[in-house]
Amino acid sequence: MLDALGVIVSGRLVQTNFQQISDTHFLINIPDADGAGCNHIVVFLTGTTPFPEGLAGGVYFSWPDPNAPPNWQFLGYISNSKPSAIFKIGQLKKLHEISNNSNSVFGSNLPISHLAQIGVSVESESSLLQMTPATSANTYLQFGQKMLENFFNFVSSFSLTQSQMVPNPNEAFVPLNSVQTWYSNFQRRLEQNPNFWKS
Repeated sequence: MLDALGVIVSGRLVQTNFQQISDTHFLINIPDADGAGCNHIVVFLTGTTPFPEGLAGGVYFSWPDPNAPPNWQFLGYISNSKPSAIFKIGQLKKLHEISNNSNSVFGSNLPISHLAQIGVSVESESSLLQMTPATSANTYLQFGQKMLENFFNFVSSFSLTQSQMVPNPNEAFVPLNSVQTWYSNFQRRLEQNPNFWKS
């Protein structure tokens, strides 16, 4: 499979120098991933060797972390019927920084990398179809934040001072600072782990 995989980082030449680290796992380094223009990558099959029947290549990305082995974020997949895919990686650094989930799909004994890496893992195509890409998790984070802002702005538009309130025994009132506290706590939890609401 080594000669079957290629990568294009936007604005750069094609890279095909994957390293095989096991029978089903392949890695390639991406120098200067923080550099300007490194927002999208294309991972593709070169056409020399197809995947075995029923298998596909899970595509993973890892930002360099000088203090820990690579933490892999699932981007999506390529297959014989989908031989190339474009992935947006610009927002993944933020997701990497706030994520506390460790994904060691390529093993936990990989050395600390000072370069970003792309990994391709040959896996069952049906299992890859069930996985949620990290970019979707980032979309959940953005949606959650926008929803919280909208809710808070909506509730705030009805705020009254105590002197403006007309007593009504049939209506319940919630102090705006309670909503502010809930909003701040929820946003903090969402930033620490965009998937916390699933547990």
